[in-house]
Amino acid sequence: MRLALNAILLTLLFVSCKPQEARRPLSISSGSFISESIDRNKKLASKEEALIQKIIEEDTAHQYITSETGFWYFYTLKDSISTTTPKFGDIVTFNYNVKDLKNNTIYSEQELDTITYRIDKEELFLGLREGLKLMKEGEKVTFFFPSYQAYGYYGDDHKIGTNIPLITEVTLNTITKESTTKN
Repeated sequence: MRLALNAILLTLLFVSCKPQEARRPLSISSGSFISESIDRNKKLASKEEALIQKIIEEDTAHQYITSETGFWYFYTLKDSISTTTPKFGDIVTFNYNVKDLKNNTIYSEQELDTITYRIDKEELFLGLREGLKLMKEGEKVTFFFPSYQAYGYYGDDHKIGTNIPLITEVTLNTITKESTTKN
């Protein structure tokens, strides 16, 4: 009996020393979800850009400029003398409104009130953040942002839904250079 018990213990010891094998995944992902998502986003961006281009083509009253970061704009009031634009850390005050591409007001200038914003150091949607850097004090600019430059997939959790391209009319009131705000 003692011999049988030793044999069982020896067998258990031998089996338990076997190296563990790696577990295989239950499903294999090929990355197709990411590829499909990229394709969907490219199609959505093309569709939105085509809608904006159609508005631009039909608007003969304004001269549109294409930004380096993927939005369009025109000046309602332009300062051709000053060369000062806001840079990283500068404080700006501005007023703006938000509309959809059918020119329906989403947020009025009165609702949004005057905004004080430190360039690139505070939250603001991408397109507006970049647009402000193009402006000079006293200028009024109308921007056309595809949804990826605005609130994108998530919207703003209030009035702006998923993937909504926007028009914003912005007046830059003041620029306070960062060097003058340091103590």
